[in-house]
Amino acid sequence: METNNTKRRALGRGLEELFFNEPIDYSKVEEKILDETPKEKIIMVKVDELRSNPYQPRKVFDEEALKELSVSIKEHGVFQPIIIKESIKGYEIIAGERRVKATKLAGLQEIPAIVRNFTDTEMMEIALLENLQRENLNAIEEATAYKKLLDTLNITQEELSKRLGKSRSHITNILGLLNLPEEIQKNLEKKEISMGHARIISKLENKEQQINLAKKVLEDELSVRQLEDLTKSNEKFVRTHIINKKNKPSSSEYDYIQEELCEKLGTKVRITSNKIEISFVNGNDLNRLLEIMNLQ
Repeated sequence: METNNTKRRALGRGLEELFFNEPIDYSKVEEKILDETPKEKIIMVKVDELRSNPYQPRKVFDEEALKELSVSIKEHGVFQPIIIKESIKGYEIIAGERRVKATKLAGLQEIPAIVRNFTDTEMMEIALLENLQRENLNAIEEATAYKKLLDTLNITQEELSKRLGKSRSHITNILGLLNLPEEIQKNLEKKEISMGHARIISKLENKEQQINLAKKVLEDELSVRQLEDLTKSNEKFVRTHIINKKNKPSSSEYDYIQEELCEKLGTKVRITSNKIEISFVNGNDLNRLLEIMNLQ
């Protein structure tokens, strides 16, 4: 049974200590802090004293959703306290910016809050985690977020994979996209080519060859499997004729399916002898895979 002293000690813990060895789940940051905070530690703060997390990537909020939330707040009040950090002038919002905006819209002057002393690095990590776990990022945005976390936290890819509950191979593959020429990265951002295409192209060392191959994908509308066939052939990667899209599937069809499953699940997948093998690094990673497959 937790004592009040235990809870008070918990209030001083940083983000990493709060989650111990678990992957940090942004959606549970508020939940964990709220569960560990005694009611007497929840304070009322003037909304005019609050400002956004300076590392928060999200700038646009659904106006209609904010109006609906403001009506509820005006009628019932704010049920869940926001999480804030003291700053030189007032407070910075760690979690709950939508509630703050809706509270202002409702015409209320104060909002319940829990004060936590997260460092600037942890503030940045929280903002990036929200971006990764709540936003629909394209592969380049995801890769950029991983790189920022690696640089900011000064940790290895292996440590980052455990921290986020992602497989090491997924993080490595995504980061590899940042080595692609800028124009191919833009193709990927605009969804002109898929992650599967980009991963195959990224395996080539010659930049000019990468660019020519990406152009061929666009011009000939090559599928991932056709691109795989092309790069495995003994001829030059850039060919003048168009591949016949009605070709009978060969054994490389399994390579294509493996690529698609790896991309979907974010882990290593192997198809052999009429079996599908899916790798996971730990219990949390297995739970993540089960959720993706709607089995949990």
